[in-house]
Amino acid sequence: MTTIRYVEPGDRDFWFTLDRHISKTEFDRKARDKMGYVILQNDIPVGLMRYNLFWDNTPFCTLLHISPVCRHGGLGRRLMLHWEKEMKQLGYEWVMVSTQSDEDAQHFYRKLGYQDAGALVLNITRAAQPMELFFVKEL
Repeated sequence: MTTIRYVEPGDRDFWFTLDRHISKTEFDRKARDKMGYVILQNDIPVGLMRYNLFWDNTPFCTLLHISPVCRHGGLGRRLMLHWEKEMKQLGYEWVMVSTQSDEDAQHFYRKLGYQDAGALVLNITRAAQPMELFFVKEL
């Protein structure tokens, strides 16, 4: 059985096995503000998703991560569709995601109906990374 629920403070240990990009303070904020989800199979957490508001008004998925042993089984899709449905219920008309150009996630997002919306090149030494691709989807 698969369940999706909001991230809770008690998810901290699991969360940081998959997400090494946010601080503990930001994790606490995501749990407090219900801006993250955990997906469970048979009550065992196997993935997560978090978001914020781009421009303070547009839901922007900042991380989707499914445990490697559970990938390619539709869990990421279920999590994204759950989030999109909730965002629509909250009155948002569109959502955003991004991924690096060297990651396969771009194909996943396009399959879900996301459209290319531009890119960002970070070439500052400390922030250098492959080009970040942005995608949008109307709800």
